[in-house]
Amino acid sequence: MQSYPKHWEADVVLTDGGTAHLRPITPDDAELLQDFHSRLSPETIYYRFFAPYPKLSARDVTRFTTVDYEDRVALVATIGESMVSVVRYDKVGPDEAEVAFVVEDSHQGRGLASVLLEHIAAAARERGVRRFIADVLPENRRMINVFREAGYTAQQTFDEGVIRLTLDLEPTEVSLEVMRAREQRAESRSIARLLFPESVAVIGASRTAHTIGQTALRNLLTGDFQGPVFPVHPEAKAVAGVRAYPSVLNIPDPVDLAVVAVRADMVADVVEECASKGVHGLVVVSSGFGEAGPEGRERQERLVLTARAAGMRVVGPNCLGVANTDPAVRLNATLSPDVPPRGRIGFFSQSGALGRAILQRVAQRGMGLSTFVSAGNRADVSGNDLMQYWEEDPATEVVLQYLESLGNPRKFTRLARRLAQHKPVVAVRSGGSARGVPMGHAADALALPDYAVTSLFEQAGVVRVEDITQMFDVAQLLAYQPLPKGSRVGVIGNSDSLELLVKDACIRAGLRPHEPVDLGPKATAQDFAAALDTALADDAVHSLVVVFIPALTPISGDVAEVMRARAADSTKPIVTTYLGYQGLPEELRLVGDDGEVLRGSVPSYPAPEDAVRALAHATRHAMWRERGPGRHPEIADLDRARARALIRKALTEAEASGEPAHAVWFTSEPVPNDEAAVSAETARELLDCYGIGVLPYVPVASEDEAVAAAERIGYPVVVKANSPDLRLRAGGRGIRIELNSPEEVRGAYAALSDRLGGDAMLVVQRMMAPGVPTVIRAGENQSFGPVVAFGLADVTAELLDDRAYRLAPLTDADAADLVRAVRSSPLLFGLPAGASSLADQPDVDALEELLIRVSRLVDALPEVAHVDLDPVIVNSTGAHVMGARVWLREAPEVRPDSGPRRLRVPF
Repeated sequence: MQSYPKHWEADVVLTDGGTAHLRPITPDDAELLQDFHSRLSPETIYYRFFAPYPKLSARDVTRFTTVDYEDRVALVATIGESMVSVVRYDKVGPDEAEVAFVVEDSHQGRGLASVLLEHIAAAARERGVRRFIADVLPENRRMINVFREAGYTAQQTFDEGVIRLTLDLEPTEVSLEVMRAREQRAESRSIARLLFPESVAVIGASRTAHTIGQTALRNLLTGDFQGPVFPVHPEAKAVAGVRAYPSVLNIPDPVDLAVVAVRADMVADVVEECASKGVHGLVVVSSGFGEAGPEGRERQERLVLTARAAGMRVVGPNCLGVANTDPAVRLNATLSPDVPPRGRIGFFSQSGALGRAILQRVAQRGMGLSTFVSAGNRADVSGNDLMQYWEEDPATEVVLQYLESLGNPRKFTRLARRLAQHKPVVAVRSGGSARGVPMGHAADALALPDYAVTSLFEQAGVVRVEDITQMFDVAQLLAYQPLPKGSRVGVIGNSDSLELLVKDACIRAGLRPHEPVDLGPKATAQDFAAALDTALADDAVHSLVVVFIPALTPISGDVAEVMRARAADSTKPIVTTYLGYQGLPEELRLVGDDGEVLRGSVPSYPAPEDAVRALAHATRHAMWRERGPGRHPEIADLDRARARALIRKALTEAEASGEPAHAVWFTSEPVPNDEAAVSAETARELLDCYGIGVLPYVPVASEDEAVAAAERIGYPVVVKANSPDLRLRAGGRGIRIELNSPEEVRGAYAALSDRLGGDAMLVVQRMMAPGVPTVIRAGENQSFGPVVAFGLADVTAELLDDRAYRLAPLTDADAADLVRAVRSSPLLFGLPAGASSLADQPDVDALEELLIRVSRLVDALPEVAHVDLDPVIVNSTGAHVMGARVWLREAPEVRPDSGPRRLRVPF
């Protein structure tokens, strides 16, 4: 019998935005199961048991609650203290099991059956079950649809009045797409319940001025919230002129959202009361949680688990709050009195301290927001949840995120990549140099260097900027101007010195500026109009930078009116340095009937370099979107079953042999002791399962052995250190190439032994035609899951850490980007040393295919902790793997952003 599988526990979001807790059943659930069964309707019982079954006998209860977590498995869903659903499977063959589940009538239609099927299928696969059999009555259409719509490969038969469905549990593209779509709808709905409440209670509303309780209440009232607001105060009959209640339980009307502003030690009781009241969501502005030390961390975890168990989501704690500028709700549930007007930008900020300053800065620039969420410690609701909501929110066209930590980095990149295809995502991530997280955040430090995180953001289409100022510089362009269709920039102005600054800045940013059109210091509005018309009509101009400085004559708004009029109908972005203004000055705004600043307004920047920097970010994003995410090429010669058999054998042998070896991971940190380096032969066999051939080599321990090996291999040969680290030592001279005779081999062996020491392992290998030496590293990263790294295999690249990273599995577009992302990539597109003609051009296509194969391997096989291909010689005949090392470990119980849907654990 297996021990209790705690890693199967999960909090999940249901289709209506509520939450439930899933866990394996235990014998202690006997009473809960009886109560659950007693609430089922006769029809639901008949659908489950095919017969009337009004009461469970003691024997039934024991049989249903006592399982071995291997051949007999059951999961339950609970909300509060009640069991609301059960799913179970019983093995009927070596890899086949019967599955059945039942959902309480009052909770049917909330997506419980679908999410339970995902989790029981994952548990079954872990236990070696490959197929489910489900017998369903024909009239039970809802249950039949659950199985059919899951996306698994299914077969259906009909016999003796029962439909038998057989499901292949191997995940398919359809099943994954179905799961992600359900996840998106559920998480989006959970956020919508927070942002569109029909009523709000402020728990801890105070009569004392400038307290957080009174501030939260007054901001709701002065913000003109469109629903009722209920102050909760233990003694006062009214707060801020509004009737107060001693507890949320005393409020006679329903409460959708509760703003909690009581002491941290009182929050637990408040959450219990909100759960009893049926509140949908909590905004906890109180501090004293994770940021306050171990006791606070316990409070924070208890807060989230209690809320989720009762079906509630939590913003915070220690947060500024949430705001929604939609006229239908006008929600300002924040501690800031200054909420910008209605706009096109959705903003997520983790920092409560910065939140108020951010809101003020948005308003100062003349920009507007659709929604704003400050998540503080981000114990539950995160930027990932907001991206799920903003993806389908018609009021949001640009997404901004100020991130101090990433709770689920792999999910962040997945969601951002999907969202950025039609809505730009701009992010500031603080703390990159320290690689830590603020105290109290429900997140771990990222196990990759900051520049690698930037690489992964680029893969996802995220526009990463350095600070808040740059974020708003980019946002005001993306929100109010079209995306450029190319990198050619027109420059128009009345100052030749500023125009030259624009041109230089464009070149530095990778844009291609036209020669500036200098209109002179006395240029009139008509001169600007003519120049703009000419540039906008020119297909070779993709965007425009307009510079306008004060002339000697009095300044009028004519030039601004010209820019505003042209931008209103332009399909090309126009940015300007207009009188040194920053933001969207009134002269350059297009304003709707309701006062909202409209698309077509012209963003202004205080310096030309700022305008160009923002334009460069927008251009790169437009090119990323135009290129598309690519596709996963079909690769026929992959033998995953053989690879798994090799891994099981190697892990068994490693466990029997004693201590595993150490390795070096991307962060230059030692790989944990539970990862074993496999033999060279096993590594070659495993890589061969994925079509990755390694050029054979012969280990040698003497000059005579080296000569004998060279004779067998055939000249020319190389003699080299078997360790990439040794080969790079002393200026990269741990290798001798183009050896054509026994004398040369003896001399090379003697020289390397003397240089590297007698303990160094030397090998003899066939000489490869000249090419570019590269290195490919891939494996499981604790933050991002399977990751692939690429760079050149030389001393300079190692010293400069010239590496690029992408998440696995790679699409063809990802592989092409990865090769070109390193600073030394031009060496792959020119003639390498020793090449004599264009016919010797390195075969980059073969390198990209190799990268895709490696990415498939580490994605499909979580037991592969690390793969190191070093060097990979890229020449005109292909990409040749000259050396390979592989480390294995037991597969992690849960990989980042994999498996069935689940909410992130609070800590």
